[in-house]
Amino acid sequence: MKKIFVFILIFLIFLFSNAYVASKRNMKINEEEEIRGVYISYLEYLTYFQNNAVAINKAYINKMLDNIKSLNFNTIFLHVSPFSDSIYDSRIFPYSYTLSGQEGKNPGMDYLEYFIKESKKRNIKIHAWINPYRISNESDTSLLSKDNPAYTLIDSNAVKITDSGIYYNPASPKVIDLILKQVYEIISNYDIDGIHFDDYFYVDLEIDQENYQKYLTENGNISLLDYRLKITNTMIKNVYQLIKDYNPDILFSISPDGNIENNYKYHFADVKTWLLESGYVDIIMPQVYYGFENEYKPFKETLDAWHSLIQNDVKIVPVLAFYKVGLEDSNAGSGQDEWLQNDNLIARQINYSKTLKNYEGITLFRYDFLFNTNLETEKTKQEIENMKFSFQKLEN
Repeated sequence: MKKIFVFILIFLIFLFSNAYVASKRNMKINEEEEIRGVYISYLEYLTYFQNNAVAINKAYINKMLDNIKSLNFNTIFLHVSPFSDSIYDSRIFPYSYTLSGQEGKNPGMDYLEYFIKESKKRNIKIHAWINPYRISNESDTSLLSKDNPAYTLIDSNAVKITDSGIYYNPASPKVIDLILKQVYEIISNYDIDGIHFDDYFYVDLEIDQENYQKYLTENGNISLLDYRLKITNTMIKNVYQLIKDYNPDILFSISPDGNIENNYKYHFADVKTWLLESGYVDIIMPQVYYGFENEYKPFKETLDAWHSLIQNDVKIVPVLAFYKVGLEDSNAGSGQDEWLQNDNLIARQINYSKTLKNYEGITLFRYDFLFNTNLETEKTKQEIENMKFSFQKLEN
């Protein structure tokens, strides 16, 4: 009898040990799938890269990647085309002025290639972030390189010059074709993990009037709102299909305005359709730049509203406002002091985001506010410590 009992005990220990190992293995798999992202924007390029030798900028990139790895981030959303330009060796767009100070001037190396090479050494993924419609924040066309595709379209309705800058017309077939060519150039020449757009869609409310009137003449009545949503949806769907036809493993993500209504009122981004029907995006990354006590858009309720829209297989990766840590939020009403008074908001937001069924990770905006010592405060340092603990809970 005693031998049988010992045998049963050994069997149970073996069974539970294997179950524990399996659970740890599944936890590791989940940890690897979770996106822990940070944005690196053209503003970082202006801060770190301009007027430097290539060797210095390589050292800066290595340091940036080491910093990112040190906080257990595993994904970078890298600004590869902020202004109808490129940080890579493109046959379509000129090199970005943000690297060298002058659009079209060769900065001495392919920055995207170097970021990818060094990121792989650190097991960090790269998503290529594109602003498809912004050409310049200046109205002066003389600042454009003659190699910029916008330069040859200045006198057509594909481009509009405004007081706030120069923009592509989203309704122009030439512009849609240009966007698709750029996406294909990147995915076919670089070993990236994703293509990423932010909320920069319609940036001028008069830019497409000629196209709209032509559409009414040829196709019958449609409201301007529905027309613009249709234009944006067509572009998004074509980009998604192009990516999936080339490589289904490359992810397509969009980071819309955190205010759902604003996407329809100002950006003409049909987020509800993207989260209802298939074939638009893999990941939705709403810019939920609000505190829990925000009077108008409290974080929890806003993120819940986004999550409730998802009726397909799209995953959600909230973008969080690390840049607000330690500052007054003047647009938060009665919650304006929340970021001033607390040093654990990002950690709490990460923890709440993990409870969502379609959760795939979080991303912080942006690199400088995490790692630039000139912007560092006691609040940001403590917020980082709390955030690190929030990440580490996945590993324990």
